[in-house]
Amino acid sequence: MSATSIAEPATTDMEPSHDERSRPVHDTWVIAKRGLKHMRRQPEALADATFQPIMFVLLFAYVFGGAIAIPGAEDDPGAYREFLMGGIFAQTLSFGVFGVAMALAADFNNGAMDRFRSLPIARGSVLAGHSLANLIRAAIPIVLMSLTGLIVGWQPRGSFFDTIAAYALMLAFTFAMIWIGVLLASLVRTPEAVQGVAFVAIFPLTFVASTFVPTSTLPGILKTIAEWNPISSVANALRELFNNPGTVVPADAPWPLHHSIAYTLIWTVLIIVITAPLAIRAYQRSIGD
Repeated sequence: MSATSIAEPATTDMEPSHDERSRPVHDTWVIAKRGLKHMRRQPEALADATFQPIMFVLLFAYVFGGAIAIPGAEDDPGAYREFLMGGIFAQTLSFGVFGVAMALAADFNNGAMDRFRSLPIARGSVLAGHSLANLIRAAIPIVLMSLTGLIVGWQPRGSFFDTIAAYALMLAFTFAMIWIGVLLASLVRTPEAVQGVAFVAIFPLTFVASTFVPTSTLPGILKTIAEWNPISSVANALRELFNNPGTVVPADAPWPLHHSIAYTLIWTVLIIVITAPLAIRAYQRSIGD
């Protein structure tokens, strides 16, 4: 009687091996590289991250630069241009919702999501890859706005560590906004709906804030909204870290105006903690998991 050997079960294409399923970092980077390649091949899709921030900086710096007085720097003709930069940064970071939401919505509609589900990739790598790609994408407008700001007269006047902290805060807030974009795309799932909903929700918030004018110049209820608006706190926190004009506030001003950095960090953490689980659940439901 001959001896028999027990063969190990073969790995089929339908059942990925353990090694194939245990590379979340690798899979995330592959998805992120795919997103970055799409950005390079479709430069028109980067208009909101390139031309728009530069246009806002130049228009507001030269059109309104001489008409708006900044509290505490009324006699400085260049104060508004430095005040402006914190607001432009905050507005552009808020628009980070659009990039990841549009990319995910496109994948939902062009069949890419079905393809991802059939591949032996780690769970969660699709969302993580999109988030990473858009976080890298966010560096483009930050660099361009910084260079444009230097041209129009802006300077980061804080210490080296304060300046580093300011840019780190930008990336942290961008990461929070990315998760809002993921949630939005998982709920509405079409690029047209994403653009419409995000524009209506985000665009007004970036203007009812201290982005372009001090909150003290706004009337009634708009002033109250602007004082507690997280976009105002981002702008004010950046001005404080860059040591730019616009950080002088009345003694009776609300808590967020006196503690803009802390208020921004609180909002950043809250957005991530609340939105990320909802976005992951909505995404899993949308692909039928």
